Amino acid sequence: MLDWIVIGGGIQGTTMAHFLVQMRKVPIEKLAIVDPHEAPLENWHSCTEKIDMPFLRSPSVHHLDVQPFSLQKFVSKNCSLNKQDFYGRYKRPSLYAFSEHCRHLIQDSDLLQAWHKGRVVSLSRRKKHWMVITEEGKKLEALNVVLAIGVSEQTYWPEWAKLLKNKDTQSVGHIFDSSFSFNESQEITIVGGGISAAHLAIKLSKQGRSVHLITRHPFRIIDFDSDPAWLGPKNQLMFREEASYQKRRSFITDARHRGSMPRDIYIKLMGQTRKNNLTISKDEIQEANIKETKIILYGKSAQYETETIVLATGFSSSLPGKEWLTPLINKENLQCSDCGYPIVSSSLQWSNNLYVVGALAELEIGPISRNISGARQAAEQIAQSL
Repeated sequence: MLDWIVIGGGIQGTTMAHFLVQMRKVPIEKLAIVDPHEAPLENWHSCTEKIDMPFLRSPSVHHLDVQPFSLQKFVSKNCSLNKQDFYGRYKRPSLYAFSEHCRHLIQDSDLLQAWHKGRVVSLSRRKKHWMVITEEGKKLEALNVVLAIGVSEQTYWPEWAKLLKNKDTQSVGHIFDSSFSFNESQEITIVGGGISAAHLAIKLSKQGRSVHLITRHPFRIIDFDSDPAWLGPKNQLMFREEASYQKRRSFITDARHRGSMPRDIYIKLMGQTRKNNLTISKDEIQEANIKETKIILYGKSAQYETETIVLATGFSSSLPGKEWLTPLINKENLQCSDCGYPIVSSSLQWSNNLYVVGALAELEIGPISRNISGARQAAEQIAQSL
Protein backbone atom coordinates (compact mmCIF):
# COMPACT_ATOMS: atom_id res chain seq x y z
CA MET A 1 0.00 0.00 0.00
CA LEU A 2 1.37 3.39 -1.06
CA ASP A 3 0.95 6.64 0.85
CA TRP A 4 0.56 8.85 -2.25
CA ILE A 5 -0.20 8.51 -5.95
CA VAL A 6 0.27 11.54 -8.18
CA ILE A 7 -1.62 11.17 -11.47
CA GLY A 8 0.27 13.19 -14.06
CA GLY A 9 4.00 13.75 -14.48
CA GLY A 10 4.14 17.16 -16.14
CA ILE A 11 5.03 20.45 -14.47
CA GLN A 12 2.18 20.15 -11.97
CA GLY A 13 2.67 16.52 -10.99
CA THR A 14 6.45 16.69 -10.84
CA THR A 15 6.29 19.80 -8.65
CA MET A 16 3.78 18.10 -6.33
CA ALA A 17 5.86 14.93 -6.04
CA HIS A 18 9.05 16.92 -5.42
CA PHE A 19 7.40 18.98 -2.67
CA LEU A 20 6.04 15.86 -0.96
CA VAL A 21 9.50 14.30 -0.88
CA GLN A 22 11.48 17.44 -0.01
CA MET A 23 9.08 18.52 2.74
CA ARG A 24 9.36 15.03 4.27
CA LYS A 25 5.70 14.23 3.77
CA VAL A 26 6.37 10.90 2.06
CA PRO A 27 9.36 8.58 1.58
CA ILE A 28 10.07 7.92 -2.09
CA GLU A 29 9.26 4.19 -1.79
CA LYS A 30 5.73 5.13 -0.67
CA LEU A 31 5.10 7.43 -3.66
CA ALA A 32 3.99 6.67 -7.22
CA ILE A 33 3.75 9.01 -10.20
CA VAL A 34 1.55 7.66 -12.98
CA ASP A 35 1.89 9.18 -16.44
CA PRO A 36 1.67 7.88 -20.04
CA HIS A 37 5.13 9.22 -20.96
CA GLU A 38 8.54 7.65 -20.44
CA ALA A 39 9.85 10.16 -17.87
CA PRO A 40 8.90 13.27 -15.88
CA LEU A 41 8.28 16.43 -17.95
CA GLU A 42 8.63 14.56 -21.24
CA ASN A 43 5.64 16.31 -22.80
CA TRP A 44 6.83 19.70 -21.50
CA HIS A 45 10.24 19.18 -23.12
CA SER A 46 8.61 18.08 -26.38
CA CYS A 47 6.34 21.13 -26.59
CA THR A 48 9.04 23.68 -25.77
CA GLU A 49 11.50 22.11 -28.20
CA LYS A 50 8.92 22.12 -31.02
CA ILE A 51 8.64 25.90 -30.88
CA ASP A 52 12.33 26.46 -30.10
CA MET A 53 11.59 28.62 -27.06
CA PRO A 54 14.88 30.24 -25.90
CA PHE A 55 13.60 31.75 -22.62
CA LEU A 56 10.59 31.04 -20.43
CA ARG A 57 7.93 33.69 -20.11
CA SER A 58 7.92 33.45 -16.32
CA PRO A 59 10.57 34.91 -13.97
CA SER A 60 13.37 32.94 -12.33
CA VAL A 61 11.53 32.48 -9.02
CA HIS A 62 8.95 30.31 -10.80
CA HIS A 63 10.33 26.78 -10.93
CA LEU A 64 9.65 23.34 -9.41
CA ASP A 65 11.62 23.61 -6.18
CA VAL A 66 10.54 24.52 -2.64
CA GLN A 67 12.91 27.47 -2.13
CA PRO A 68 12.12 30.54 -4.29
CA PHE A 69 15.72 31.34 -5.28
CA SER A 70 16.68 27.73 -5.96
CA LEU A 71 17.02 28.23 -9.73
CA GLN A 72 19.23 31.32 -9.38
CA LYS A 73 21.50 29.51 -6.91
CA PHE A 74 21.67 26.47 -9.18
CA VAL A 75 22.79 28.59 -12.14
CA SER A 76 25.42 30.44 -10.08
CA LYS A 77 26.96 27.13 -8.92
CA ASN A 78 26.84 25.36 -12.29
CA CYS A 79 29.90 25.99 -14.47
CA SER A 80 27.97 25.26 -17.69
CA LEU A 81 25.52 28.10 -16.92
CA ASN A 82 26.00 31.84 -16.43
CA LYS A 83 24.23 35.20 -16.10
CA GLN A 84 23.28 35.09 -19.79
CA ASP A 85 20.87 32.32 -18.86
CA PHE A 86 18.56 35.00 -17.43
CA TYR A 87 16.84 37.55 -19.63
CA GLY A 88 15.54 41.04 -18.82
CA ARG A 89 14.50 42.73 -15.61
CA TYR A 90 12.40 39.76 -14.49
CA LYS A 91 15.35 37.38 -14.94
CA ARG A 92 13.44 35.02 -17.19
CA PRO A 93 15.46 31.78 -17.29
CA SER A 94 16.69 30.18 -20.49
CA LEU A 95 14.95 26.97 -21.40
CA TYR A 96 18.27 25.18 -21.05
CA ALA A 97 18.90 26.46 -17.50
CA PHE A 98 15.33 25.71 -16.44
CA SER A 99 15.50 22.19 -17.89
CA GLU A 100 18.85 21.48 -16.24
CA HIS A 101 17.41 22.65 -12.92
CA CYS A 102 14.41 20.34 -13.38
CA ARG A 103 16.69 17.39 -14.10
CA HIS A 104 18.65 18.18 -10.95
CA LEU A 105 15.47 18.29 -8.83
CA ILE A 106 14.14 15.04 -10.29
CA GLN A 107 17.44 13.35 -9.49
CA ASP A 108 17.66 14.94 -6.04
CA SER A 109 14.21 13.60 -5.07
CA ASP A 110 14.82 10.29 -6.87
CA LEU A 111 11.48 10.67 -8.67
CA LEU A 112 12.38 8.11 -11.34
CA GLN A 113 12.13 5.46 -8.62
CA ALA A 114 8.46 6.42 -8.20
CA TRP A 115 7.70 6.60 -11.94
CA HIS A 116 5.01 4.30 -13.37
CA LYS A 117 4.39 4.63 -17.09
CA GLY A 118 0.70 4.20 -17.85
CA ARG A 119 -2.48 6.00 -18.79
CA VAL A 120 -5.09 6.07 -16.02
CA VAL A 121 -8.52 4.78 -17.02
CA SER A 122 -10.13 4.38 -13.60
CA LEU A 123 -9.97 5.88 -10.12
CA SER A 124 -12.17 4.49 -7.34
CA ARG A 125 -12.44 4.50 -3.58
CA ARG A 126 -11.82 1.27 -1.69
CA LYS A 127 -12.96 1.84 1.90
CA LYS A 128 -10.18 4.05 3.32
CA HIS A 129 -7.89 4.13 0.28
CA TRP A 130 -7.92 4.74 -3.48
CA MET A 131 -7.33 2.39 -6.39
CA VAL A 132 -5.87 3.53 -9.71
CA ILE A 133 -6.11 1.30 -12.79
CA THR A 134 -4.13 2.00 -15.96
CA GLU A 135 -4.88 1.21 -19.58
CA GLU A 136 -2.52 -1.75 -19.34
CA GLY A 137 -4.47 -3.19 -16.40
CA LYS A 138 -1.93 -2.24 -13.74
CA LYS A 139 -3.43 -1.55 -10.30
CA LEU A 140 -1.99 0.82 -7.69
CA GLU A 141 -3.46 1.53 -4.27
CA ALA A 142 -2.72 4.48 -1.97
CA LEU A 143 -4.12 6.40 0.97
CA ASN A 144 -3.93 9.71 -0.91
CA VAL A 145 -4.23 10.71 -4.57
CA VAL A 146 -3.33 13.96 -6.30
CA LEU A 147 -4.91 14.68 -9.69
CA ALA A 148 -2.28 16.59 -11.66
CA ILE A 149 -3.76 16.21 -15.14
CA GLY A 150 -3.91 19.17 -17.50
CA VAL A 151 -5.35 20.18 -20.85
CA SER A 152 -2.23 19.47 -22.94
CA GLU A 153 -3.96 16.60 -24.76
CA GLN A 154 -7.00 18.78 -25.54
CA THR A 155 -5.67 20.85 -28.43
CA TYR A 156 -8.19 23.28 -29.86
CA TRP A 157 -9.20 22.81 -33.51
CA PRO A 158 -11.45 25.34 -35.28
CA GLU A 159 -14.31 23.72 -37.21
CA TRP A 160 -12.81 24.50 -40.63
CA ALA A 161 -9.59 22.76 -39.58
CA LYS A 162 -11.46 19.65 -38.39
CA LEU A 163 -13.21 19.39 -41.76
CA LEU A 164 -9.92 19.83 -43.60
CA LYS A 165 -8.22 17.12 -41.54
CA ASN A 166 -10.97 14.69 -42.55
CA LYS A 167 -9.95 15.31 -46.18
CA ASP A 168 -6.17 15.45 -45.71
CA THR A 169 -4.59 14.26 -42.47
CA GLN A 170 -1.02 15.00 -43.58
CA SER A 171 -1.21 18.69 -44.44
CA VAL A 172 -2.81 20.09 -41.28
CA GLY A 173 -1.92 19.59 -37.64
CA HIS A 174 -1.73 21.23 -34.26
CA ILE A 175 1.74 22.14 -33.05
CA PHE A 176 1.12 20.48 -29.68
CA ASP A 177 -0.41 17.24 -30.93
CA SER A 178 2.14 14.53 -30.15
CA SER A 179 1.43 12.75 -33.44
CA PHE A 180 2.14 15.82 -35.59
CA SER A 181 5.51 16.35 -37.23
CA PHE A 182 6.63 18.81 -39.90
CA ASN A 183 6.96 17.51 -43.43
CA GLU A 184 9.46 18.81 -45.97
CA SER A 185 7.16 21.50 -47.36
CA GLN A 186 8.66 24.94 -47.83
CA GLU A 187 5.31 26.79 -47.65
CA ILE A 188 3.84 26.78 -44.14
CA THR A 189 0.89 28.74 -42.80
CA ILE A 190 0.62 29.15 -39.04
CA VAL A 191 -2.79 30.01 -37.61
CA GLY A 192 -2.64 31.75 -34.24
CA GLY A 193 -1.58 35.02 -32.66
CA GLY A 194 0.01 34.17 -29.31
CA ILE A 195 3.47 33.37 -28.02
CA SER A 196 3.56 29.80 -29.36
CA ALA A 197 2.62 30.96 -32.86
CA ALA A 198 5.28 33.68 -32.70
CA HIS A 199 8.03 31.31 -31.50
CA LEU A 200 7.14 28.82 -34.24
CA ALA A 201 7.05 31.49 -36.96
CA ILE A 202 10.48 32.75 -35.91
CA LYS A 203 11.91 29.22 -35.84
CA LEU A 204 10.59 28.11 -39.24
CA SER A 205 11.41 31.37 -41.04
CA LYS A 206 14.98 31.18 -39.70
CA GLN A 207 15.18 27.75 -41.34
CA GLY A 208 14.57 29.44 -44.68
CA ARG A 209 11.00 28.24 -45.15
CA SER A 210 8.31 30.53 -46.51
CA VAL A 211 6.09 31.20 -43.49
CA HIS A 212 2.73 32.95 -43.39
CA LEU A 213 1.29 33.76 -39.96
CA ILE A 214 -2.45 34.45 -39.83
CA THR A 215 -3.83 35.96 -36.62
CA ARG A 216 -7.43 36.93 -35.84
CA HIS A 217 -6.48 39.92 -33.71
CA PRO A 218 -3.74 42.56 -33.45
CA PHE A 219 -0.75 41.32 -31.49
CA ARG A 220 -1.23 41.71 -27.73
CA ILE A 221 2.07 42.76 -26.18
CA ILE A 222 2.00 41.80 -22.51
CA ASP A 223 4.84 40.60 -20.25
CA PHE A 224 2.97 37.73 -18.59
CA ASP A 225 -0.13 35.68 -19.36
CA SER A 226 -1.94 37.21 -16.37
CA ASP A 227 -1.39 40.25 -14.14
CA PRO A 228 1.33 39.65 -11.48
CA ALA A 229 -1.19 40.81 -8.84
CA TRP A 230 -2.73 37.33 -9.14
CA LEU A 231 0.45 35.85 -7.66
CA GLY A 232 -0.21 37.29 -4.21
CA PRO A 233 -2.84 38.42 -1.73
CA LYS A 234 -3.84 41.55 -3.68
CA ASN A 235 -6.07 39.58 -6.02
CA GLN A 236 -6.14 36.13 -4.46
CA LEU A 237 -7.94 37.24 -1.29
CA MET A 238 -10.64 38.91 -3.36
CA PHE A 239 -10.91 35.80 -5.54
CA ARG A 240 -11.32 33.38 -2.62
CA GLU A 241 -13.83 35.60 -0.84
CA GLU A 242 -16.10 35.37 -3.88
CA ALA A 243 -18.76 32.76 -3.07
CA SER A 244 -20.05 32.42 -6.63
CA TYR A 245 -18.02 29.95 -8.67
CA GLN A 246 -19.55 31.35 -11.85
CA LYS A 247 -18.00 34.71 -10.95
CA ARG A 248 -14.71 33.03 -10.11
CA ARG A 249 -14.75 31.49 -13.59
CA SER A 250 -15.36 34.95 -15.06
CA PHE A 251 -12.41 36.34 -13.08
CA ILE A 252 -10.19 33.60 -14.51
CA THR A 253 -11.37 34.13 -18.09
CA ASP A 254 -10.95 37.91 -17.89
CA ALA A 255 -7.55 37.72 -16.16
CA ARG A 256 -5.82 35.46 -18.67
CA HIS A 257 -4.09 37.25 -21.53
CA ARG A 258 -4.72 34.57 -24.12
CA GLY A 259 -3.03 35.00 -27.45
CA SER A 260 -0.40 37.40 -26.11
CA MET A 261 3.41 37.64 -26.09
CA PRO A 262 6.19 39.65 -24.40
CA ARG A 263 7.70 42.61 -26.28
CA ASP A 264 11.03 40.89 -26.98
CA ILE A 265 9.26 38.08 -28.87
CA TYR A 266 7.23 40.63 -30.83
CA ILE A 267 10.41 42.48 -31.80
CA LYS A 268 12.03 39.23 -33.02
CA LEU A 269 8.87 38.39 -34.97
CA MET A 270 8.85 41.76 -36.70
CA GLY A 271 12.56 41.40 -37.41
CA GLN A 272 11.92 38.19 -39.33
CA THR A 273 9.33 39.90 -41.53
CA ARG A 274 12.09 42.19 -42.84
CA LYS A 275 14.04 39.17 -44.06
CA ASN A 276 11.40 38.34 -46.68
CA ASN A 277 10.52 34.78 -45.62
CA LEU A 278 7.83 35.67 -43.06
CA THR A 279 4.57 37.43 -43.82
CA ILE A 280 1.77 38.26 -41.39
CA SER A 281 -1.94 38.73 -42.09
CA LYS A 282 -4.72 39.82 -39.76
CA ASP A 283 -7.68 37.72 -40.80
CA GLU A 284 -10.03 35.02 -39.55
CA ILE A 285 -10.17 31.77 -41.51
CA GLN A 286 -13.70 30.63 -42.34
CA GLU A 287 -13.15 27.66 -44.63
CA ALA A 288 -10.43 25.54 -46.24
CA ASN A 289 -10.35 23.36 -49.35
CA ILE A 290 -7.81 21.24 -51.20
CA LYS A 291 -6.93 22.12 -54.78
CA GLU A 292 -4.46 19.71 -56.39
CA THR A 293 -1.32 19.91 -54.19
CA LYS A 294 -2.32 23.14 -52.44
CA ILE A 295 -4.65 24.13 -49.61
CA ILE A 296 -6.84 27.17 -50.18
CA LEU A 297 -7.80 29.11 -47.05
CA TYR A 298 -10.79 31.44 -47.20
CA GLY A 299 -10.60 34.27 -44.71
CA LYS A 300 -12.97 37.13 -44.05
CA SER A 301 -10.66 39.48 -45.95
CA ALA A 302 -8.78 37.36 -48.50
CA GLN A 303 -7.85 33.93 -49.82
CA TYR A 304 -4.54 32.22 -49.10
CA GLU A 305 -2.68 29.34 -50.69
CA THR A 306 -0.30 27.05 -48.82
CA GLU A 307 1.18 23.54 -48.64
CA THR A 308 0.95 22.93 -44.88
CA ILE A 309 -1.13 24.40 -42.05
CA VAL A 310 0.06 24.39 -38.45
CA LEU A 311 -2.44 25.37 -35.77
CA ALA A 312 -1.13 27.27 -32.76
CA THR A 313 -4.61 27.80 -31.36
CA GLY A 314 -4.14 26.68 -27.77
CA PHE A 315 -6.20 24.17 -25.84
CA SER A 316 -9.82 23.37 -25.16
CA SER A 317 -11.02 24.40 -21.70
CA SER A 318 -13.25 21.37 -21.10
CA LEU A 319 -12.62 19.20 -18.02
CA PRO A 320 -9.48 17.09 -18.57
CA GLY A 321 -9.75 13.38 -17.90
CA LYS A 322 -13.53 13.50 -17.99
CA GLU A 323 -13.78 10.00 -19.51
CA TRP A 324 -12.68 8.42 -16.22
CA LEU A 325 -13.40 11.33 -13.85
CA THR A 326 -17.12 11.47 -14.70
CA PRO A 327 -17.91 8.02 -13.19
CA LEU A 328 -15.94 9.01 -10.08
CA ILE A 329 -17.79 12.34 -9.80
CA ASN A 330 -21.13 10.57 -10.03
CA LYS A 331 -20.30 7.73 -7.64
CA GLU A 332 -18.65 9.91 -4.96
CA ASN A 333 -21.00 12.85 -5.49
CA LEU A 334 -18.06 15.20 -5.95
CA GLN A 335 -18.86 18.92 -6.11
CA CYS A 336 -18.40 20.66 -9.44
CA SER A 337 -19.17 24.15 -10.69
CA ASP A 338 -21.40 24.76 -13.72
CA CYS A 339 -18.26 24.76 -15.87
CA GLY A 340 -17.60 21.16 -14.81
CA TYR A 341 -14.48 21.92 -12.78
CA PRO A 342 -13.97 20.80 -9.15
CA ILE A 343 -15.11 22.81 -6.14
CA VAL A 344 -12.42 22.08 -3.54
CA SER A 345 -11.36 23.11 -0.05
CA SER A 346 -8.58 25.58 0.78
CA SER A 347 -6.24 22.57 1.08
CA LEU A 348 -7.31 21.57 -2.46
CA GLN A 349 -9.21 18.47 -1.34
CA TRP A 350 -12.02 17.44 -3.65
CA SER A 351 -12.91 14.56 -1.34
CA ASN A 352 -11.23 12.93 1.65
CA ASN A 353 -7.60 12.32 0.67
CA LEU A 354 -8.27 13.27 -2.95
CA TYR A 355 -6.43 16.43 -4.01
CA VAL A 356 -6.19 18.47 -7.21
CA VAL A 357 -3.54 20.77 -8.69
CA GLY A 358 -3.13 22.60 -11.99
CA ALA A 359 -6.16 23.15 -14.18
CA LEU A 360 -8.40 21.18 -11.83
CA ALA A 361 -7.53 23.54 -8.96
CA GLU A 362 -8.14 26.82 -10.74
CA LEU A 363 -11.46 27.64 -9.04
CA GLU A 364 -9.47 27.79 -5.79
CA ILE A 365 -5.98 28.93 -6.91
CA GLY A 366 -7.15 31.34 -9.62
CA PRO A 367 -5.81 32.33 -13.07
CA ILE A 368 -2.22 31.26 -12.30
CA SER A 369 -3.26 27.70 -11.45
CA ARG A 370 -2.07 26.14 -14.72
CA ASN A 371 1.29 27.93 -14.62
CA ILE A 372 4.56 27.07 -12.90
CA SER A 373 3.78 29.59 -10.16
CA GLY A 374 0.40 27.92 -9.64
CA ALA A 375 2.07 24.52 -9.42
CA ARG A 376 4.30 25.75 -6.60
CA GLN A 377 1.43 27.39 -4.72
CA ALA A 378 -0.77 24.31 -4.99
CA ALA A 379 1.99 21.93 -3.93
CA GLU A 380 2.83 24.13 -0.96
CA GLN A 381 -0.83 24.41 0.12
CA ILE A 382 -1.30 20.66 0.05
CA ALA A 383 2.00 19.82 1.74
CA GLN A 384 1.51 22.37 4.52
CA SER A 385 -2.01 21.09 5.23
CA LEU A 386 -0.76 17.59 6.05
